[in-house]
Amino acid sequence: MTQDYKIEHIESKELQNILSVECVDFIAELHRLFNSKRLHLLEERKKVQKKIDSGWLPDFLEETRQIRESAWTILATPDDLLDRRVEITGPPVRKMIINAMNSGAKTFMADFEDSLSPTWQNLLEGQFYLNQANKKQIDFTDPVNGKDYKLIDKPAVLIVRPRGWHLPEKHFRINNEDTSGSLFDFGVYLFHNYKILQENGTGPYFYLPKMENHREARLWAEVFRFSEEKFNLSKGTIKATVLIETILAAFEMDEILYELKDNIVGLNCGRWDYIFSFIKKFRNRSDFILPDRSLVSMRVHFMKSYSELLIQTCHKRRAHAIGGMAAQIPIKNNQEQNKKSLQRVYDDKLIEVYNGHDGTWVAHPGLVSIAKDVFDRQLEYPCQLGNKREDVNITSNDLLKLPVKTAGGRVGIITEKGIRININVGISYIEAWLQGNGCVPLYNLMEDAATAEISRAQIWQWLKHKAKTVDGKEITKEYFNKLLEEELGQIKSTVGETNYNKGKFKEASNIFHAMSTSKEFEEFLTLPAYQLIK
Repeated sequence: MTQDYKIEHIESKELQNILSVECVDFIAELHRLFNSKRLHLLEERKKVQKKIDSGWLPDFLEETRQIRESAWTILATPDDLLDRRVEITGPPVRKMIINAMNSGAKTFMADFEDSLSPTWQNLLEGQFYLNQANKKQIDFTDPVNGKDYKLIDKPAVLIVRPRGWHLPEKHFRINNEDTSGSLFDFGVYLFHNYKILQENGTGPYFYLPKMENHREARLWAEVFRFSEEKFNLSKGTIKATVLIETILAAFEMDEILYELKDNIVGLNCGRWDYIFSFIKKFRNRSDFILPDRSLVSMRVHFMKSYSELLIQTCHKRRAHAIGGMAAQIPIKNNQEQNKKSLQRVYDDKLIEVYNGHDGTWVAHPGLVSIAKDVFDRQLEYPCQLGNKREDVNITSNDLLKLPVKTAGGRVGIITEKGIRININVGISYIEAWLQGNGCVPLYNLMEDAATAEISRAQIWQWLKHKAKTVDGKEITKEYFNKLLEEELGQIKSTVGETNYNKGKFKEASNIFHAMSTSKEFEEFLTLPAYQLIK
């Protein structure tokens, strides 16, 4: 079958080698076999949304009851993934790769999804440097201080997160059709690294994001099976951890594990995207309005329920249950503030380990020791698979229960400060993303795309349903516009006029405003924003 490839120009010889003829042929095979199924599944998502808009609420599937109630377990977990008590995440940028793999964390999730702006240069450089890391050939000299960075003898185990099923790859088109970002990221990494990984005594390991149901997991299982057969890999060589970061997937955790049982090793609580998904799926319902983002913690009933159900489900199937992200970063200039921030990290991780999680996430090397200390003190063994959490009995109502209503009947508390934070952080993140940076330190937190998604989704829902702040002020478009202009001024004051004018703040503001006020809700802000990057 003749394939018409159109691949964006690559100047660097090193990066040209990433897309060798053989690698391109493999991506094309993946595209031909699986892209139409991917597109079909994305269309199915729209049908489910229409059901929700019409009053339907998700529940555990009756047709898969036997899977949930029967006894089965996943295939064995590799030795180097048995201890995952601390995982660090970040984009596949050269210095970050070295620092993360040297951080003392058990694994490093190199992220092509939420913390990488998918410019063509970023994608190819990420693949190149991960390959260098697997070959133990990666190094870096800081041009500012001359410091050299190299990998230690026993670095963290590498796990790669490809983009979600919804994201296209416009720089590589086949027969005039965008390829899948998921298949591109997965395929390039597997093609270049499976041999060296096996020689190193490890394997091709992946984190799979943004799935909404077990049929989407089944498609990944088909991709893995085909790839293992193509490269003569034994069944289960490719291993994956699935992020449960959509409200719909929370109802199908057993089924997702079952579909991927030959290749899966665990599930992860992707808490920030989970909050975004909750807002997004119930956006058209006035009875599902969430309060300020800062109030939606893991102590909120629906979040706590999702975490405990994930632990129970995983341990029943001999899979690892990984906790959520500590987004805090060390505060260098304020010792008192830093102490409080690190205490919040400690408290968060203590709850996770007590609940039964086998490990957790941090976004900064400076937090690894805190999280590790919490898990080391509580765990006698590398993980908690023996903690079955049979005391847990989570119902569909638990997964959908909103924060307690206030005396005035409002769900939770919405404040002007919360609106301003959403605007400020949303615009600041989008601006950095448009500049090619998808992992941004803002106000002592390491933010990724999930932050901007929550920010604009909340404002869209508050505007649509004429929500009111705690002091009774209705959130109107005029009120939002006023706060947006004031926050733009605040951003300009913070970054300085020169940086503001050189940056893309106006473009970011326009995107944020359009997506917060549009008549129809855009599923992901990264889809229209993607058209503005190279």
